Amino acid sequence: IDPVRPEVKAAIEKCRQAGIRPIMITGDHKDTAVAIAKELGIISDESQAITGAELSEISDIDFEEKVKNYSVYARVQPEHKVRIVNAWRNRGKITAMTGDGVNDAPALKSADIGVGMGITGTDVTKNVSDMVLADDNFASIVYAVEEGRRIYDNIRKSIQFLLSSNLSEVIALFIATLQGFILFSPIHILWINLVTDTLPAIALGMEEAEEDIMKRPPRSTKEGIFANGLGINIIYQGIAIAALTLISYFIGNTQSHIIGMTMAFLTMSTCEVFQSLNLRSMTKSIFRLKTHNKVLFGAMVLAFALSLFVIYVPGVNNIFKLTPLSGSNFLISIGLAFAIIPIVELVKLIAFAVKKA
Repeated sequence: IDPVRPEVKAAIEKCRQAGIRPIMITGDHKDTAVAIAKELGIISDESQAITGAELSEISDIDFEEKVKNYSVYARVQPEHKVRIVNAWRNRGKITAMTGDGVNDAPALKSADIGVGMGITGTDVTKNVSDMVLADDNFASIVYAVEEGRRIYDNIRKSIQFLLSSNLSEVIALFIATLQGFILFSPIHILWINLVTDTLPAIALGMEEAEEDIMKRPPRSTKEGIFANGLGINIIYQGIAIAALTLISYFIGNTQSHIIGMTMAFLTMSTCEVFQSLNLRSMTKSIFRLKTHNKVLFGAMVLAFALSLFVIYVPGVNNIFKLTPLSGSNFLISIGLAFAIIPIVELVKLIAFAVKKA
């Protein structure tokens, strides 16, 4: 018996937590396969194992129903591997198949994701594979799943951030137009989109994986990018940022239009900076996160500094038609911008309470 790699057992456990079912297909004797599978936690009873000869006696229709009962296949032939893959796919499951020999090629091609071995794999196997393991290590597949989930999460975070920010601009400008006043000039919108949108959005893409990322069930293949409340979050957050911006403008406009416009500019740009902090997690409180995104913190500081640059630097503020703010107006603008954090935190808390109920 070949010794089991020490990292494989932990990887199998991680698979189960992530809603991934490991299936062992081997040419070894059934007793050997069962012993290894029990050691790894793939099966708990010998009845969950079947040989290729026994599989040949089951029709395709019956096997599609019975395939869920088996997690170990011993003494199998190449055609058996294809049958196993197709049976799971016909049940609507996403399959990933590993292999290294020429006889594995048909099954790798039939699977949703064919995973070839980079060290022991043949050229034929590598050519038909969707992914090649450089280290021939099962644990690397599990790590790839985790990394894939992290990337997908970060894409959703960046999309939510960008769309909620842009929606807030559209809503604020639309209301200002209806009311007959100029909230922002084109150069203000371009600056906000270039600085306070772009820098944090890039930094959100570098966010570390959340603690429970491998404890979630796999998402449905039919699930859209706006599923699980993303669309609703974009709408309410866009409205909130627009409302805070307009409140800031109306407070400043009691003194002069240019002060109101400057306060609105500072509130919206800073509000979007704080909004990026909210989106480090789409469901958890940012105060409970144990990781730190130094790139995001740096992007937030830089975006905020550049916003102050166009307000307070003489000459530059003339180009942008903005004016330096007094201490009280500055604090009001920043205070309104910061309000987006408790607003989003409250919604997360309510959503968590509803989900638990």
